Amino acid sequence: MAVNLLVIEDSALDYEVILATLASQGIAVEALRVQTGQELAAALEKQSWDIVISDHNLPDFSSGEALDAVRALPKPPPFIIVSGTLGEDAAVEAMRRGADDFLIKGRLARLGPALRNAMENAALRRAKAIADEKLRASEEQLSNLTAHLQTVVDEERAEIAREIHDDVGGTLTALKFEFSLIEKHIDDALKPRVRRALETLSYAVDASQRIARNLHPPILDAGLVPAIEWQVRQFQERTGISARFRSNVDTVEVNTSIAMTVYRVCQETLTNISKHAGASRVEVDLHYDDGFLSMEVSDDGRGITEADLRKAGSFGLRGLAERARKVNGLLDLSSAGERTTVMLSLPLNETAISNFGELSE
Repeated sequence: MAVNLLVIEDSALDYEVILATLASQGIAVEALRVQTGQELAAALEKQSWDIVISDHNLPDFSSGEALDAVRALPKPPPFIIVSGTLGEDAAVEAMRRGADDFLIKGRLARLGPALRNAMENAALRRAKAIADEKLRASEEQLSNLTAHLQTVVDEERAEIAREIHDDVGGTLTALKFEFSLIEKHIDDALKPRVRRALETLSYAVDASQRIARNLHPPILDAGLVPAIEWQVRQFQERTGISARFRSNVDTVEVNTSIAMTVYRVCQETLTNISKHAGASRVEVDLHYDDGFLSMEVSDDGRGITEADLRKAGSFGLRGLAERARKVNGLLDLSSAGERTTVMLSLPLNETAISNFGELSE
């Protein structure tokens, strides 16, 4: 199949030399010669071209202007400069701006190979661009699906928490009340067994309340700062690991999605520390300033490696990162020596979101 070739050349002789050279090198072309910027614009609008070859100095314009016009196309073809006057520095600049190759008139022995290479590289770039776009679309679809699943999970958790609190918790409390009445009206010999039953019921009530809180923490109703402080305190009491909480503010106004994001990131990180880190000390810092909210959770445990993050089933941090992204935030993890830090950064207003987007690009 012949190559659609557009040649920008004011010399008819040089144009014929280019065609003859390509023919002698076994490359069939269907070529058109243009000499001015207007002719170039018309040729580019008329059809697509497989490749463009341009002289450098032209009466009406230069190869740089021609290159700009070609590169402005949605799918620009490869661009080769063939000139007898372009210096080395100018040639390097042209290549930097997007030219695919540069040849000197009178030395066209590698014109054919240069044309083939430029077209092959252009095909590879197009294939890569298509693959990148498919990957981007796939990642966006996966991200949207993850965010949707997280929303569904949160809604299901809230519903289950309500059912546990209202139905299971209420039933257990009623049973506890009934057993208390029974204890007052039975023989002394049976009272120890009733007391044991009451202790079991008390444990069940406490467990149901704890499960309900973990599913949908009502402590958030008291505010984000008290909720995180409570969570850190509960972590220390439950695990025995020394935990310290600091905040530069007593309160911060955030919507439900952001509050839940901060709470879940803290909860999941503390859970991972208790299970895997072997830490003896944990520090949680909440900081608010100028529309930005950040939280750092650090521990002095064994650290985390890239291999740990790549393990099959290691979805916790990925899920937290998606949760953060859903509210325009960013989750970052760093591990150096015996200190691992999970950093959550969240912009809380439009200005902060705009500034944060520029910083994270």
